Amino acid sequence: MPARKRQTSKRKAEEPAKDAVNKKKDKREAASVDQREVGHVLTLGQGDVGQLGLGEDTLERKKPAIVKGLDDLEIVQVECGGMHTVALTDSGKVYTWGCNDEGALGRVTSSENGEEFTAGPVQDIESVNVVMVSAGDSHTMALSDQGTVYGWGTYRDASGQVGLQADGVKHKPTVILTLQNNPIIKIASGNDHTVALTKDGNIFTWGCAEQGQLGRIMGCFTSRGGRRGLQYILNPKQVRDKKRLTFKDIFCGSYSTFAVSQYGAVYAWGLNNYGQLGTGDLETLYAPTKVEALTSLISDNNKCVSIASGQHHTIVLDSSGKVYAMGRAEYGRLGLGEDAKETTSPVLVAALEWNPICKIACGEAVSLAVSSKGDLYSWGFGSCLQLGTGEDEDEFSPVKVEGKNLQSELHEVLGVSAGGQHTALLVKDRK
Repeated sequence: MPARKRQTSKRKAEEPAKDAVNKKKDKREAASVDQREVGHVLTLGQGDVGQLGLGEDTLERKKPAIVKGLDDLEIVQVECGGMHTVALTDSGKVYTWGCNDEGALGRVTSSENGEEFTAGPVQDIESVNVVMVSAGDSHTMALSDQGTVYGWGTYRDASGQVGLQADGVKHKPTVILTLQNNPIIKIASGNDHTVALTKDGNIFTWGCAEQGQLGRIMGCFTSRGGRRGLQYILNPKQVRDKKRLTFKDIFCGSYSTFAVSQYGAVYAWGLNNYGQLGTGDLETLYAPTKVEALTSLISDNNKCVSIASGQHHTIVLDSSGKVYAMGRAEYGRLGLGEDAKETTSPVLVAALEWNPICKIACGEAVSLAVSSKGDLYSWGFGSCLQLGTGEDEDEFSPVKVEGKNLQSELHEVLGVSAGGQHTALLVKDRK
């Protein structure tokens, strides 16, 4: 089942954290991000805590709708957290909306004024040029052009809230990770953990460790009450491997992490109870482990482009535009047809083979893909209306998503992200 809905009643906000964002830029080499196209944001699905950004009167959308509060902004990235949404502008500014019970928006909001239901700027980070954002269930991360990671919100484990850092929840941006002479170049978030990749190819992780998703803590020490405690899981630490591997890309699932080595091999760690890591078995992994099936599938001439993973399933995109799926099949999330069974190794999503894909995303039990033509396809769990089909039925094979605000001849999808109950799109008008 997809993640259970959290209580939507608003708790009294804690006093904002006093951590001040250091506004003085250092002279380290900046993190670089490829030039990106700008577009406008569409959302769909369920929005009872404001995650759609469509105002208090719109609690669900069966088809994509434009987030009006961002009309005058040039958006280059949009990411869904569990019950909140984050957008990044071309000028490096961050906007958020949705559930703010645990500080995930990074700004003070008033539930009486409906401020969580509309997009608003994260003002305490406005002096920083942000080049990338990521979001989890109750946290948000931002990467600056100087290679510094900022964050706000909290992580959670099976016992509840654990804080963003050892001293608790952060309601405003605070510096999480900065390294001298080795800037962070990419960040990714799972439900309750974060992964960062440095320019030199090293990986740092922090957050909840219970399912092995940090890749650096033995199974017997992964709980917050273990010998190492909160400091060890919440402080960013490097993932070390006996082979001294270096990496060129990272991806997060809900409770898993994937990394691509400098030589193109795929490694994984974390929850594997449905075979979502692709290792051929159901063993949870607590350290980087080479995924032979994916590595052999992707040759030197056909590289791994992207990996997206939900609660219990994973989809993989290669450089030829083909998509592969593995893990739990229930609700159609693998896109392999109604009779598909759980698979512990990658299987080609044949329904997309004729249409090269350039981007992929997963929600808890949904999958989405953007074609090279800019069309959107979706499949999986339909009850939360995340698929954009206009119905609440599950889809067992990819279906093309269209609507008034998403017409193939008029609109091109640039990016897609899915949360616990909603989906966000970055779309531009075709010339």
